[in-house]
Amino acid sequence: MLGQLIVSGLAVGFCYALLALAMVIIYKTSDVLNFAQGEMAMISSFIAFVLLESYQISFPIALALTLLFAAGLGALLEFAFLRPAKNPTVIGMIIITLGFEMILMGIAGWKWGPDQRNLPFPVPSFETYNFGGLLVSKINFWTIIVCLILIALLFVFFQYSKLGTAMRATQQNRLVARLMGIRTKRIFSFTWALSSFIGAVAGMFIAALTVLDPPMMMDPLMKAFASAVLGGMTSLPGAAVGGTILGVVENLFGGYVSLAFKSVVAFAVIVLMLCIRPSGLLGKHFVKKV
Repeated sequence: MLGQLIVSGLAVGFCYALLALAMVIIYKTSDVLNFAQGEMAMISSFIAFVLLESYQISFPIALALTLLFAAGLGALLEFAFLRPAKNPTVIGMIIITLGFEMILMGIAGWKWGPDQRNLPFPVPSFETYNFGGLLVSKINFWTIIVCLILIALLFVFFQYSKLGTAMRATQQNRLVARLMGIRTKRIFSFTWALSSFIGAVAGMFIAALTVLDPPMMMDPLMKAFASAVLGGMTSLPGAAVGGTILGVVENLFGGYVSLAFKSVVAFAVIVLMLCIRPSGLLGKHFVKKV
């Protein structure tokens, strides 16, 4: 039982990690907490559902179209809602993302209603692999593998690609990056597109692991935020580690203590981490000298 709880916790934890990475990428670039991240992933998951269920498109093509839609949605949010804001405050930017979240939630509720659906997935959830007596569901196994690969690719992208270097430069000093010839507006659009892309992958796995409905991402988003706080809102590795830890801990808590208090773990993590180490496990704490 312990092994199965850990594996299922890792599957959920890596989904939290992807969402946390998406939030941290945005936060590092623009100091904005994107609370529309969950609904962007939810809408993308519904697009995948429509392509697979209504139009009977093959999964690889539907996946590619869904991810293109997700990237376009992220770029649209930055271009149409955030960029026109004049001298925005951090609070103002957060309110814009909350407004966008409500718009997407309203669209989903109007179009698809409150009914719960199952996302057609190429990996059946009821079949298992046997690893030396440890039974692991195929959906959990492939969730872990795909999320690990995507996380690794993100780290390689930020460390070794020219575009990743430009994004890190923009994050560190926007003015200097612009003076060095980096087109920061395009970098912002790409950052939001990439964040939405990552969130869509997490959303589809969460829909496959649970159910697909308009409020499906409310709980995972809060836990992704807790993961980012746990690992450090300014640290990409921290977000990945935080999501993994939170997924395993809450699953063990639900298995051995009580399912009723499973969701409490995430909020307890936020409170404790902010009290003990506000910068997170791997985040850097800066002291501003006046």
